[in-house]
Amino acid sequence: MNNLIVLPIILPLVASVIVAFFPKKLNIARKFSQITSVLLTAVAAYLAWYVFTNETVVMQSGGWDAPFGISIVGDSLSMLLVLTSSIVGTAAIFYAPSALEEQQEKFYFYTFYFLLISGVSGAFMTGDLFNLFVFFEVLLMASYGLIVLGNGKIQLRESFKYVLFNLFSSMLFVTSVAFIYAITGTVNLAHLAERVGEIEEQGILTTVAIVLFFVFAVKAAIFPLYYWLPNSYVVPNPVVSALFGALLTKVGIYSILRVFTLIFVHDTGVTHQIFIWLAMLTMLFGVIGALSTNNVKLIITYNIIPAIGFMLMGVGLFTETAIAGSVYYLMHDMVIKGALFFFIGALIVAAGTKDLTKMTGVIQKYPLLGWLFFIASLVLAGVPPFSGFIGKLLLLQGGLDQEEFLLVIVALVSSLLILFSMMRIFIRGFWGELMEGISDNRKRVRNLTIPGLVLLSISVYLGIAAESVYPHIEAIANMLLDRTEYISTVLKE
Repeated sequence: MNNLIVLPIILPLVASVIVAFFPKKLNIARKFSQITSVLLTAVAAYLAWYVFTNETVVMQSGGWDAPFGISIVGDSLSMLLVLTSSIVGTAAIFYAPSALEEQQEKFYFYTFYFLLISGVSGAFMTGDLFNLFVFFEVLLMASYGLIVLGNGKIQLRESFKYVLFNLFSSMLFVTSVAFIYAITGTVNLAHLAERVGEIEEQGILTTVAIVLFFVFAVKAAIFPLYYWLPNSYVVPNPVVSALFGALLTKVGIYSILRVFTLIFVHDTGVTHQIFIWLAMLTMLFGVIGALSTNNVKLIITYNIIPAIGFMLMGVGLFTETAIAGSVYYLMHDMVIKGALFFFIGALIVAAGTKDLTKMTGVIQKYPLLGWLFFIASLVLAGVPPFSGFIGKLLLLQGGLDQEEFLLVIVALVSSLLILFSMMRIFIRGFWGELMEGISDNRKRVRNLTIPGLVLLSISVYLGIAAESVYPHIEAIANMLLDRTEYISTVLKE
C-alpha cells in the first residue's frame, strides 16, 4: 500500500507524457484522457477509503527514512482533497470537448490538464516543505500553458500578469524555505513540527511564518493579494476557469491549513488573529467585486474570493469546530465552484454573450440549465440543507464559541450578498421574456450542462448526507489539532 499511495501523482504525470505524442488526433486524446481520469478517480477513491478505514499511509522515497528522504503522506485530509480534485478533474475532461475549440484542444490541453492534476495531488500529499514548492511549480507551469490557450490579446495580457505575480511569490517561497532550513536544519513537515518548539528565538519563527503566509496568501487570493485573480480567471475558456477556480486557490488555502496547524502554532495570538481580520476583509471585498459587474463569468470568479475568506476564518479561530468547518467548506467549494463555472459556460453558449444586461429568458429554452443554476446558487450561498450551509454553520458556531461576534456578522452579511449576486444572474439572465438570438445548439448546451449536474449532485449529497460525512471531517479536524499522530506516523517514532 505504501508504494500505491504515490499513484495519484505518478498516473497523471505519465498520462501527460503519453497524450503529448498525439495532440492532433483528438478522438484518441479525448478517449484516453477520459478513461485515464475515471481510472484516476477510482484509484483516489480506493486510497481514500483505505486511509479513512485503516491508517495514514507514508512512502519514503529513495530508501531514506524521514526526515532525510522525501515523504509522501496520504492522511485523511490529503486523500479527501485528492479524491475531490480527481472528481472535479474528471468532470472537466468530459466537459472539455464541447467547451474548447479544436485548435485549443490540439495545443496540448490534455497534457497540461494531467500535469495540473499531478501537481495539485502532489501538493496535497507531500510531507516536505521544499517539495511543496516543487509541486506548486509543477501545477503553475501547467496553468501557464492552460491560461494562454486561445492566444487572444486580452488573454495574453492577463496571463502575463498572472505569471509575474506567481513568479514573485515563488521566489519568496523558496527564500522562505531557505530561511526555515537555516533556522531548524530540516524541511520535513513532521520534523519541523518537532524542531520549532526547540527554537529559543520565537520572534524569528513568527517573522518567517508571516512571510510564508504571504506566499500562500498570493496563491489563495487572500485580501489584499487577490487583485491578480479575477481577470486572470475570466479570460480563459470556461473549462480552464473551472479547473483554476476549483483547484488552484484551494492548494494555497490547504497549505495555510496544513502549515499553521502543524508547524507554526507557537504564537497563535499574533498569526491567527491576523487570519481573522484578513478573513473578514477577504469576504467583504470579494463579494463587493461580485456585485460590481455585469459579466456573468466575472461574478462567479469574484465569488471564489469570499469562499477563501470563510476557509481562512476556521484557521484563524483554531478550534475543532472551526477547523472542521474550514475542511467541510473547502471540500464543498471545490465541487460547487466547478459546477458553477460549467453552468456559466453553458449559459454563455446559450445566450451568446457574457453581459448580464443583454440576456433574458434563457430558462424558457433551457429549463434544466436554469433550475440547476438556481440550486447551485443556493448551495454556494449556504442555504440549508445544502453543503455550503453545513460548512458555514460549523464556522459560525466556532466564531460564537470564541466570541468573535464581528467576524460572525461579516460572515452572515457576506453570505446574503453572495446569494444576491447569484440571484442577479438567475433573475435577469434566466427569467423574463425569451431573448432574441438565443442559441439553437441544444446538444452542445446539454453536453455542457451534464458535467455540472454530476458535480452539483455530489454537492447536494454532501449537505443532505451530512450526518454520514461529518464524522470523517471531525476526525480530520482532531488530527490537525493533535499534531502527535502526524508526527509519529511520518517519523515512525
